[in-house]
Amino acid sequence: MRRVKVFSGSSHPELAEFICEKLGIPPAAVTLKKFSNQETSVEIGCSVRDEDVFIIQSGSTHVNDHLMELLIMISACKGSSASRITAVMPYFPYSKQSKKKKHRGAITAKMVANLLSVAGVDHIITMDLHASQMQGFFNKPVDNLYAEPSIAKWIQDSVPEYANSVVVSKNAGGAKRVTSLADRLKIDFALIHSDRTRGSNQARCSPTIPGTPENDASGSSNNNLNSNNLFYLTSNTTTDHNTTERRSSDNGDDDEFSSAASITGEAPSMDDETVSVITLVGDVAGKVAFIVDDMIDKADSFITAAEHLMKKCHAKRVYVIATHGILSNDSINEIERCKSIYQLVITNTFPLSSEKRSQSSKIVVIDISATLAEAIRRTHNGESISYLFHTAI
Repeated sequence: MRRVKVFSGSSHPELAEFICEKLGIPPAAVTLKKFSNQETSVEIGCSVRDEDVFIIQSGSTHVNDHLMELLIMISACKGSSASRITAVMPYFPYSKQSKKKKHRGAITAKMVANLLSVAGVDHIITMDLHASQMQGFFNKPVDNLYAEPSIAKWIQDSVPEYANSVVVSKNAGGAKRVTSLADRLKIDFALIHSDRTRGSNQARCSPTIPGTPENDASGSSNNNLNSNNLFYLTSNTTTDHNTTERRSSDNGDDDEFSSAASITGEAPSMDDETVSVITLVGDVAGKVAFIVDDMIDKADSFITAAEHLMKKCHAKRVYVIATHGILSNDSINEIERCKSIYQLVITNTFPLSSEKRSQSSKIVVIDISATLAEAIRRTHNGESISYLFHTAI
């Protein structure tokens, strides 16, 4: 490629090296260092006048330092008369703060978008934004690539029995992502819903299926609800003891389960107790389950979902799949100790040190550098990148 310069920030040099290798060009020269007072210094080591510049800098554990480094690199290239500057950010930092969660909170992701625009960026290439609406934060073009084609290809190549599997979302917010992957693989999907309430405020309620008789006073039911589709997990957060209830009808006819069912449940009423009700909509019994999300930071919710699927719903095997493997604190060791999780599958959008990788034998990393390299090539040549939205490279 002519008149192209690809710079690598210090957040993920391994990924930048893979991308440059696939493009067939060396990384452009740049000196990145810190002064004694911890200020970031950037020196561009080659001419970028009238060049098409791509700067590869992903979010990382040192998010603030690397974000500032990216902004300074953009400004330096802008001041050196680069014709166009594209920030390649496989994991967009602060993407979880894309809306106000409290009255006096900040929409930090929008602030980061404003900072990039003010620094002088002309184009952003990223992957699997936490909320796709974030593209509206920018006044510059944004290409939000998807890891789904690469994940689907890995499943087809590495899981022989994938045709008899289920894609599971651990919360309602991931339903769209899960249904898209399930449609691509032509398999079923399921949804886990968690409801946390106070035990003292619980009203007496039971599973209700439209068109079936009401439960009698003793609490028994005679409806045709698939026992693999509905479970209640009740946890007392004031102690280390968990109580699990499994409610199902005696009739095992799967065909009578209605998708229009209104399903609620309660735990024993106890003062000052937090009740967590987990409901699985779908059937995973005897099947391989893929718990899919855009990122995995803390492992708690994934472990809870995996144990529910294995111990209560009788899944054959559980894979946890996420695009961005942040894995903060002791998440890797927690997943390694969890017997219900067979493998953790992530991409290399987020830097994961070799030390962390060595902590678990369950980690599988999918390389998405080819997708990003092709996006860079097509952007430079003025070609459409729509092909990358549905095809693994």
